[in-house]
Amino acid sequence: MANRLAYSTSPYLLQHAENPVDWHEWGDEAFAEARRRDVPLLVSVGYASCHWCHVMAHESFEDDATAAYMNQHFVNVKVDREERPDVDAVYMAATQGMTGQGGWPMTVFTTPDGQPFFCGTYFPPVPIGGMASFRQVLEAVEDAWRTQREDLQSNAEVIGEALGSRPAPVPGSGGVPSAAAMEAAAAAARDEITGSYDAQDGGFGSAPKFPPTMVLEWLLRRAARAHDVVALDMAEHTLTAMARGGMADQIGGGFARYSVDASWTVPHFEKMLEDNALLLRVYTHWWRQTGSALALDVAERTARWLMRALRTDQGGFASSLDADTQGVEGATYVWTPAQLEEVLGAEDGAWAAKVFGVTEEGTFEHGASVLQLRHDPGQDAAERLASVRRRLLKARRDRPQPQRDEKVVAAWNGLAITALAESGAILGHRHWVAAALRAAALLDTVHLRTEPTGPDGAAETRVMRTSRDGVVGTAAGVLADYANVAEGFLALYSVTDDEHWFTRAGELLETVLSHFSDGDGGFFDTADDRTDPVLARMLRPRDIADGPAPAGPSAAAGALLAYAALTGSARHREAAEAALAVPLAIAARAPRACGWALAVTEAALDGPVQVAVIGRSLDPATGELAQVARRSPAPGAVLAVGDPERIEVLGTRVPLLEGRTLVGGLAAAYVCRGFVCDLPATDPGQLARALGGAATAPGAR
Repeated sequence: MANRLAYSTSPYLLQHAENPVDWHEWGDEAFAEARRRDVPLLVSVGYASCHWCHVMAHESFEDDATAAYMNQHFVNVKVDREERPDVDAVYMAATQGMTGQGGWPMTVFTTPDGQPFFCGTYFPPVPIGGMASFRQVLEAVEDAWRTQREDLQSNAEVIGEALGSRPAPVPGSGGVPSAAAMEAAAAAARDEITGSYDAQDGGFGSAPKFPPTMVLEWLLRRAARAHDVVALDMAEHTLTAMARGGMADQIGGGFARYSVDASWTVPHFEKMLEDNALLLRVYTHWWRQTGSALALDVAERTARWLMRALRTDQGGFASSLDADTQGVEGATYVWTPAQLEEVLGAEDGAWAAKVFGVTEEGTFEHGASVLQLRHDPGQDAAERLASVRRRLLKARRDRPQPQRDEKVVAAWNGLAITALAESGAILGHRHWVAAALRAAALLDTVHLRTEPTGPDGAAETRVMRTSRDGVVGTAAGVLADYANVAEGFLALYSVTDDEHWFTRAGELLETVLSHFSDGDGGFFDTADDRTDPVLARMLRPRDIADGPAPAGPSAAAGALLAYAALTGSARHREAAEAALAVPLAIAARAPRACGWALAVTEAALDGPVQVAVIGRSLDPATGELAQVARRSPAPGAVLAVGDPERIEVLGTRVPLLEGRTLVGGLAAAYVCRGFVCDLPATDPGQLARALGGAATAPGAR
């Protein structure tokens, strides 16, 4: 019999809808029930593609006896961390504070008011290696609640006070960092990251290795701005190693979440939208900067995978593919030599085994191998490689497939919109841009709400975080949702010239400034009028560290800086730079946690470069100038394209286009950097030189 979760919009919660546990969703009903019964809450936090979440669910939450004990003694709450990152952030802070570590599944016991008093992660069904079993934990907590209630509540109050009193880092000057301070912070971070660089296998630090995508974006931007050869070498080596290892899906495209080893050989097989959107963007930028054939191939295969594997019927992008297939991790993806021969025949099977590193011993489990492409088989083998990939992919589709988390997350779709719009325009794939437009339309119509702010008719734009099957969820958007969607809309404006997206981005950023600011230049992750009241008593979430995706403040800084470049708004520019002050304060000692903040810093130090192209929409020269601008590696360059006849009739809402005219009847590009503008350029080569590059990227088609 299904429990309350059967009515959820979260695929992760729906995975638990048939559990014998009487689960509640996070909300007033659960807290009221705990107070009525005078029992603790058991808050279990995870996400749909989490391997150990599935393991604990099978071992404990599907067990009738364990579920009966949970139902008798606790009010049980299931939370999707991707849908409620605010809940996850507060309880993860408590878990890390109490245990010194964190992760998922996360298991938190709280008072009926939500104050945590005991935290942990995965608990096994039987005691293992000194770890208590889940049943032992349940019994100990229940006994302590009956016999040591005052101690538990006192402990909860201490934890709550510690969380609430944690001071947010503030810049020493308390203001906007100067250009010299930003330059110094970026240089110090560059020196620090070099010390952790793995010169043998690429990447930074040791296993497990997550793709350091935002650090790589920073290094590419730094190389372009400061001509830093070492930064470019580290980025290229790491991008190459990731693309050739097992973390990259060598036949289907896209990347797994991380590598369990230092050599990028064996992945943890879940595939996430946020990871792949960021990777598509950075590989496109690598190609733009160097003309790398490998970068181009990876970008194109990643984009095709995104649109094939994650696009929903409504045009958005689903969150992830599970690591497991029918309970076995990686079963869809790994191969033996015999399986290759069965699909490809003896000759091509043996060749594919050699090319992809498939051995009789195997590189994974049970003699199977993860496909790798450590060496390029050569241009004369390109058609053969493409044929082998097509046939293996066709055969792989006949295997059982991992489950897909159908949840559409606004922030991650914003990242995908930016990546597909930018990459599609740079590489000349209009259908990628069309896919970005369709995803943006879903966010615009389903996730965004216009709400009145007072009796004078004023209104503001708010974001809801998730939807599924076109039905919006109940969770309010967090800072990353607003910032990433705004950046996606600005990217769409840049490649389509449709000012609707520019306007919507401005509305979102106005809400960011109005409702997320901390009054001291920084940002909270939740809006002042949307912070969960249970969490607010402990901690209003604020995370400055870039993780798998940009942290909210870093993402906001990037979107605000781009909007300021298009509008000339000093208010938005100052807000962007102020938001960088806190992450830059820690970048010198923890650059891997500040990758996106450092990437935005490079854009700020470079101007950012503003390019306004004025030309008739049907004039090929207009498109040529715009394409030169798009293919410039100038960090954070922004582009606005306008038709003078349209502007004369309808006007423009984009200040960067105002007052720009044709030059001698010809399409012209106006380049400005740091409030100083060059003479307009009518020749693509002239524009490329003004932007500091060639007319087209090396190897451009």
